[in-house]
Amino acid sequence: MHKLPPLIELRAFDAAARHLSFKKAAAELGVTPTAISHQIGQLEQYCGRALFRRRPRPLSLTDAGARLFPTIREGLEAFATAIAAVRRDADQQPLRVTTTNAFASRWLVPRLAAWGKLHPEAPLEVIGTDSVLDLRAGDGDVAIRYATSRLGPTDGIADEFLSDTFWPVCNPRLLSSGRLKSPADLKKHVLVHCYWSPSDRDPPTWQRWFALARRKWREVPDFKEVQHLSFREELHAIESVIAGQGLGIFSDVLVANELAAGQLVKAFGLSLPGYCFYVVRRRAHPREKIIQAFSAWVRSLK
Repeated sequence: MHKLPPLIELRAFDAAARHLSFKKAAAELGVTPTAISHQIGQLEQYCGRALFRRRPRPLSLTDAGARLFPTIREGLEAFATAIAAVRRDADQQPLRVTTTNAFASRWLVPRLAAWGKLHPEAPLEVIGTDSVLDLRAGDGDVAIRYATSRLGPTDGIADEFLSDTFWPVCNPRLLSSGRLKSPADLKKHVLVHCYWSPSDRDPPTWQRWFALARRKWREVPDFKEVQHLSFREELHAIESVIAGQGLGIFSDVLVANELAAGQLVKAFGLSLPGYCFYVVRRRAHPREKIIQAFSAWVRSLK
């Protein structure tokens, strides 16, 4: 392939040839007439031929310039058409949002209809996964991360929008039965657990809650005296507690609907601090405008 001169020089020549004026070409491209004259001069040196007759006025194309102009004009239009098509295709692709399975299911998905009404031109692809996908590598366009307020996500621009608290909750039938009046009664029940990664700092687990409970109440059973039921998936643990199979300690963000509807109730007035939710986006993303709109929309919700 033959070496080409810089695009800036070709654009300057195209504008000057269309207007037959360095001044009008400069106004179109947002530069000075001197800059246009310099760029045309550079192109003429590259071609080894004069492309404009500057004297006598008005400005006109030489034979070489007249020969070059239609080809450059067609080439620039072809570039513009191809780039516009690529951008149009990109804008029609779903915006890929990655977040945890539990947050996607219990918080984000129920609110997606509102996004669709605001931005019907920007469909979403929700990627529910408990793995942290790499935004810089293009595995997703925007992420909703769950992290401590002390550290926060470090893989992009992070905007905090929500925080949670973990409460011991259960099906209201367990309280109405009279078999759960104090922490001492926990030995008669099942504690439902869900998985926390070893890398999570100070996870809000039943072990931590028991340690805190012993400072508040005298009669707290030994952890080994209580029955346990464990789930890898947080969603399964929540469903188990809703079904009345035991007590769980869950985020008040994830079980907000059940608490409001009375399907779950707080078993004790002692909670553990949770983490924070962040909308994370990488810098200089090609779809920055719609990603910022999504971030603003998420942060407006409660």
